[in-house]
Amino acid sequence: MTVELQHIRIARERIAGKVERTPTVLSQSLSDRVGHPVHLKLEHHQTTGAFKLRGASNAIAALSAEEKSRGVVAASTGNHGRALAHAAKLEDMRAVICMSKLVPQNKLDAIRRLGVEVHIIGNSQDDAQREVDRLVEEEGLVMLPPFDHPDIVAGQGTLGLEIMEQVPDAVAVLVPLSGGGLASGMAAAVKGVSPRTKVIGISMARGAAMKASLDAGRPVQVEELPTLADSLGGGIGLDNRLTFAMCRDLLDDVVLLSEDEIAAGIRHAYEQEREIVEGAGAVGIGALLAGKVEVSGPTVLILSGRNIDMGLHRRIVCGEPSVRERAA
Repeated sequence: MTVELQHIRIARERIAGKVERTPTVLSQSLSDRVGHPVHLKLEHHQTTGAFKLRGASNAIAALSAEEKSRGVVAASTGNHGRALAHAAKLEDMRAVICMSKLVPQNKLDAIRRLGVEVHIIGNSQDDAQREVDRLVEEEGLVMLPPFDHPDIVAGQGTLGLEIMEQVPDAVAVLVPLSGGGLASGMAAAVKGVSPRTKVIGISMARGAAMKASLDAGRPVQVEELPTLADSLGGGIGLDNRLTFAMCRDLLDDVVLLSEDEIAAGIRHAYEQEREIVEGAGAVGIGALLAGKVEVSGPTVLILSGRNIDMGLHRRIVCGEPSVRERAA
């Protein structure tokens, strides 16, 4: 199973009018720092505050009438749940979002405001997924997972089409990496249009499941730990059918960041770019600031989400980046 450029183009037609075509802007501060143009894809300006709306909208649009009547369910670290809840509400569908206790309260509150059912289960995405499996078995809901699903991946890939239209000479795209839905879809789109453009996954050092799996040559389980990049937490599934193989085959490199490096990315986005982003949305900036990616030409960073607790954001901007706050 894989997702190719043709599937992503179909997804773009399906979600037209349901998601924003977000702008890409030049970062003068980062360009000056690395000596080449650095562009920021402002996907955190998306309707639900993160790229996840693309995949959720495409997956729901692809459902049959019978499947829509049953409703949908998903495990989420927050942004996928919010996107799925938003897309389901537009179709007047039932949606149930399952999350662990590690999901930040602000993301939980945003989902509940959309009027969907929320189940808080355990201390990991794996715990939340077990509740999803129960609801599929007992209530017949349709599972739309946050990443390992062809329609989700194709929807996220539409972001790559936009980037290559906006920055056609890009030599590299830095993409936040978690379960691989965004990274694999992005890579399929970018390399389908421009095979020489590098796609580099960026994740946190604390519990990077995809990186550990790629290193092992197979999906493996890792401990889920609190991190400023909470949206990148969770496993990839030991039975991963799609995104592991696509990331293995399409990503040119994977870079891991410390918590301090993620915090530096959040601060830079606010102080220099005047943008509020969550930890996952700041990892591309953090990687450049830390010198962990070699820039050889026009480069695009994806600011993937803005759904950060503003109290935490204020503490980070004021120089208190410790993950201990998230672990408390």
